[in-house]
Amino acid sequence: MAGTKRSAGFTLWIVLVLSVGAVSVQAQESFYKGKTMRIIVGAPPGGGFDAYARMISRHMGKYIPGNPTIIVDNMPGAGMMIAANHIYKVTKPDGLTIGHFTGSQTISQLIGQPGAEFDMRKFEYIGTPISDHFSCAFTRASGITSTEKWLASKRPVKMGGIGPGNLTDNTIRVLKWATNFPIQLVSGYKGTAPIRLAMEAGEVEGSCWGWDSIKSTWRKAIESGDGIVVIQAALKPHPELPAVPLAIDFARNDEGRQLIDAVIHGGNIVERSYLLPPGTPKERVELLRRAFVKTMEDADFISEAKKSNLGLGPITGEELERRINGYFKLAPELRTKLKEILFG
Repeated sequence: MAGTKRSAGFTLWIVLVLSVGAVSVQAQESFYKGKTMRIIVGAPPGGGFDAYARMISRHMGKYIPGNPTIIVDNMPGAGMMIAANHIYKVTKPDGLTIGHFTGSQTISQLIGQPGAEFDMRKFEYIGTPISDHFSCAFTRASGITSTEKWLASKRPVKMGGIGPGNLTDNTIRVLKWATNFPIQLVSGYKGTAPIRLAMEAGEVEGSCWGWDSIKSTWRKAIESGDGIVVIQAALKPHPELPAVPLAIDFARNDEGRQLIDAVIHGGNIVERSYLLPPGTPKERVELLRRAFVKTMEDADFISEAKKSNLGLGPITGEELERRINGYFKLAPELRTKLKEILFG
């Protein structure tokens, strides 16, 4: 008799859970139906951030109850800090606006960069389509076609950057301090697309950004040999770049290796973060996390990524959140050194 009662009680609990779940799904469908969502990208059109966001916008809506339309708005500037501040301070936390800017803005917050008006620990992380694989590429016209030629350069090599706090700038600044590569950072470009144009015009000679973005958005130059990847700023070689050396192997000392690992290798993981403003209802956060995961598994999405030469290696929102929080455990002396290198 007691077993029958427990069985009946358990069945009732299951029914209640399913009923609540159904009501929740219906509520979210009612909320999203007929709505337009936005992905605010902290970079201009034509670069890797924009390419991934537009691809995601074409597929993710079908996995959100109510099937909302998703559009992309570009909000470049200040190394993507303008977008970060906007998502944190201005955007309504209703689950209708997704932010997409470099997770390396965490470094800006850590070292107290002026203008950083956000707390990266308070965003709600959805996920990222890929862990980035930063590499430094140069035009053949620059003459920097190998690490040997770069090290032998009699003058600092001009490299394009976006702004303080952006992983492109952080990578170049750390390499300048931690290695013997002669570097002159020319910052202030609004994204990697303008940097590529500046490289082709001879204004700068190279830059560092994600390999998946390089091979997709600068494909013609790479295939023709007019663009050359000279070094990989990543933990291990990419399968497509087996002969290209790793930046960490050129570090002058242990401190340099530590900073390359913390800033560049760690930055690769959180670089292409998709997130929501603080205070977004938890049920919508979970809903959008699930929709993001399903989008990454969608056959049409995967096919489009392959056609666009964009790599995939998704990371969940939970993992991004853990990685971001890990930055705040950096030793105080390492934070001091970072501030000196990046903004000194």
